[in-house]
Amino acid sequence: MLDPRKFRQNPEGIAAALAVRGFELELDKYRDLEKSRSDLQIEMERLQHERNVASKDIGRAKQAGEDIQPLVESLGDLGTKLDSVRHEFQQVHSELNDFMLHIPNIPDESVPAGETDEDNPVLYKWGEPPEFDFPAEDHVQVAGTALDFEASARLSGSRFSVMWGPLVQLHRSLIQFMLDVHTEEHGYEEVYVPYIVNRETMTATGQLPKFEDDVFFVRGEIDRFLIPTAEVPVTNIVREQILEGAELPLKFVSHTPCFRRESGSHGKDTRGLIRLHQFEKVELVQITHPNKSWQALDEIVANAETILQRLELPYRAVSLCGGDLGFAAAKTIDLEVWLPGFNRYREVSSISNFLDFQARRAQARFRETAESRPELVHTLNGSGLAIGRTLLAILENYQDGKGGVLIPKALLPYTRGRKRLVFEQ
Repeated sequence: MLDPRKFRQNPEGIAAALAVRGFELELDKYRDLEKSRSDLQIEMERLQHERNVASKDIGRAKQAGEDIQPLVESLGDLGTKLDSVRHEFQQVHSELNDFMLHIPNIPDESVPAGETDEDNPVLYKWGEPPEFDFPAEDHVQVAGTALDFEASARLSGSRFSVMWGPLVQLHRSLIQFMLDVHTEEHGYEEVYVPYIVNRETMTATGQLPKFEDDVFFVRGEIDRFLIPTAEVPVTNIVREQILEGAELPLKFVSHTPCFRRESGSHGKDTRGLIRLHQFEKVELVQITHPNKSWQALDEIVANAETILQRLELPYRAVSLCGGDLGFAAAKTIDLEVWLPGFNRYREVSSISNFLDFQARRAQARFRETAESRPELVHTLNGSGLAIGRTLLAILENYQDGKGGVLIPKALLPYTRGRKRLVFEQ
């Protein structure tokens, strides 16, 4: 959520900044709500003052032995008016808060202009796409019967997967490899979190209320949702907490399944493992001092790149333009891995700095010193990496044209010495 004080000071400037991401701020609606809130607050404070004065008058009248009945009746009238104004104020405050919850983060000044992912500038590339002396197949062709979409369709419908045998082992090896690198070399603490969270948790990181149609709802006594990413529960670990400055940064890594309805992507990326309703990620989350979050963004990007480089997978880094920027992000760097079967780069990690946007919603704060006033932390996260897309990148980049796939050297300690996988077609 944006800072309400800065919003009140310069709504026009915020509207101009949000236009970079293609968001049109309803300034007239905001001004009307803010004026109503301000007027009601002034009226509420005036009535509270009058009630306090009337209470003191009753006390003085009692001491003087005067008739206090008229004063008591007047006090009762003031109380009734105050209750009415307070109720109206709470309604307007709630409406204004809901309005603010639907407003995305302001893009950083370094975010490039643009409307879609076609406008994202390439920052740099690493590695060269492999050159085969045979026609490159996509991962569905390479995996053959080990990737069973007929079974998953019977079980759950479209956009799910069933994997068999050595493909499952390769999938599991990737998870353990990533966790080991991030915990043993990059200084992250591994954390296991729930896969089902409440409405407050989803709201704090920006998934709700705007994107309720994109997540899976779990029916029950209270509203709960399947997590779309580990970012949601992991970031919320510090919700409504006041940390000590010396504790920062907090660096967490978590492996979880992720669940997304993909309600706006019908007809897009429907082949194979590219875009599923259920997939897995190893997620990196940092909670930082406000002065250190841009440094942390560079660090998370480097951490994710380490995985791709160890696996010797060609990739490029792109900076998301304003129109492609996620709701809560101030800036995002995507890492896109080369997929020979698709003959293009595809996103395998998205790393974002949210500044204090999520922290304000979550009331996640820290104290610089024991005597300092609490300040909002900054939050960041990025995939380190998406497991399914990394798996398919290995299948496509390491295919040998003989019905097999070579295992990247970095994974050999996790595959029981197996150097090559062969899948039945």
